[in-house]
Amino acid sequence: MMKNALIVSKTESGIKAISALLSDEGFDDVACTLSADDARERVDTGAFDLIIINTPLDTETGLEFSLYCAGRTKSSVIVIVKQEKAYEAFDIVDKHGVLVISKPLNKHLFHHYIVFTKCFKERMLSAFEENEKLKSELEEMKVINRAKLLLIQCLSMTEKQAHRYIEHQAMNMRKSKLDIAKQVIRTYEN
Repeated sequence: MMKNALIVSKTESGIKAISALLSDEGFDDVACTLSADDARERVDTGAFDLIIINTPLDTETGLEFSLYCAGRTKSSVIVIVKQEKAYEAFDIVDKHGVLVISKPLNKHLFHHYIVFTKCFKERMLSAFEENEKLKSELEEMKVINRAKLLLIQCLSMTEKQAHRYIEHQAMNMRKSKLDIAKQVIRTYEN
């Protein structure tokens, strides 16, 4: 559940308006900054569920910073732009998963945008976790296959025998196949 946010706006009035909207949405921990440089530092040192960028910023348009956040964090990122700049902004940030909202902000629509970002973030995190799990399984398979190859080369086992050997050792020693494979590699690799 999203509850902490970072607001980046070059005006106090922008921060105040967005803070009020976020408060209505149940965000209890909202950090605010008037500077793009300070915002980058905060993003690099802290984790936020949501980052809202009210463009333009003090030293840039804000689109660059939204891409920076999208590329370096797991945060949902919303960029708020003038209505006449919305399509241009969308073309730049859309493929990076940044949501574009045009000014003026509407409380009812803002609520829907927040709900959308929560749903999107949950799906993204689920996909990220699944991807990490698959990467881990792939790395484990590589180590086990390397151990099998060493058993085949060093002990003249067949692939099937090497596979059974690792499985039986894991079961008998109450260790994972990965642990056994690492032992095999340490033993037979020079």
